[in-house]
Amino acid sequence: MTERRNDVAGHVADGWQPVADALGASIAAGDDVGASVAVYHRGRCVVDVAGGAFDEGGERPYDADTLQLVFSTTKGITAIAVAMCVQRGLLDYDAPVATYWPEFAAEGKGDATVAQLLSHQCGLISIDGLTFEEALDLGVVTARLAAAAPEWPIGSGHGYHAVTFGWLAGELVRRVDGRTLGRFVADEIADPLGVELWIGLPESEEHRVSPIIGGFGVPDDDSLDEETKALMQQVLGPDTRGGRALTLSGALSIEGAFNRRDVHAAEIPAANAITTAGALAKVYAATLAPVDDVQLLDDATRELARTRVTPDGEPDLCLVMPTTFSMGFMTHGLFTTYAGPGSYGHPGAGGSVAFAQPERELTFAYAMNKMAPNLAGDVRAQRLIDAVVSVVDAGA
Repeated sequence: MTERRNDVAGHVADGWQPVADALGASIAAGDDVGASVAVYHRGRCVVDVAGGAFDEGGERPYDADTLQLVFSTTKGITAIAVAMCVQRGLLDYDAPVATYWPEFAAEGKGDATVAQLLSHQCGLISIDGLTFEEALDLGVVTARLAAAAPEWPIGSGHGYHAVTFGWLAGELVRRVDGRTLGRFVADEIADPLGVELWIGLPESEEHRVSPIIGGFGVPDDDSLDEETKALMQQVLGPDTRGGRALTLSGALSIEGAFNRRDVHAAEIPAANAITTAGALAKVYAATLAPVDDVQLLDDATRELARTRVTPDGEPDLCLVMPTTFSMGFMTHGLFTTYAGPGSYGHPGAGGSVAFAQPERELTFAYAMNKMAPNLAGDVRAQRLIDAVVSVVDAGA
């Protein structure tokens, strides 16, 4: 039985205690086991707290030293890296992918643009027949994706590239910059900002990673009613587009895959960033304005990157319900409400999320070890976001 630790500790600026209290309440209720939340407002860190337990044993605290794998929240970091290459003139959102990656033109993909790739329109949602070991080999997966035929006519719709997105976007960065996405993030984002954020974790940091508790998908217990389970099965079952996209057609569905050292060490730029809420919130803050004299995106590039390009209300060809994509970010919409209009970022399977909202000069991040059966809209995260918005709108 898990020993519950309800203590929440860290930095809280005057007036921002309701956010820390909301995290503490979530841990006390058992909704969270261990979690962290961080907020930047007007370029200043106003909340960076963590609490609860490192694992199900409950003896070790979840604290400022804890690292967490954040699943698809990773995609927002990848989108920022691509935007930085656009800002430097290395990439053009409107150019064909094949301009930078000639092999990508195979199977009729020659006219597909960088914008279409980043907004999940290229129909490369999975790689059938891949082994687990091959899925951890960057060269193998990028070659297979370049050679693949799209599952729908490019530009005719969008469908969530749950795992393949990161390799597709990351290969663009490698082709124009020379570094892998993980190396680019380390050199150009994490190191300048002084944050702990890895896509490809060094073995020296492995002991700090809080293990994922539970899993994502259709639960086999009575936590959901049968009607809801049946609906989830229609969207996420192993033979559906959604299920194939999320598991790489089964290659990544082995038990406990994302708690494995070899998965942590690999570069899966859509799904395996290991970091803290404080690091994520600081990175997004640096897309709005200078933070510690570092600004990642200028205003013009940020506006291009966060502008939704998928049609409002159009169903996702993998997830069925409408999703809203810009240049790699999920923007504000029914699936991803965040703090309201103008928000851009990305959620992760099971609950984590990070985003910015320029209109409130706000960035937010939440990371946790206890998985919920969702891809977005986690109720724990939304309670924290609501607390943040209440503080801001009250005049903080």
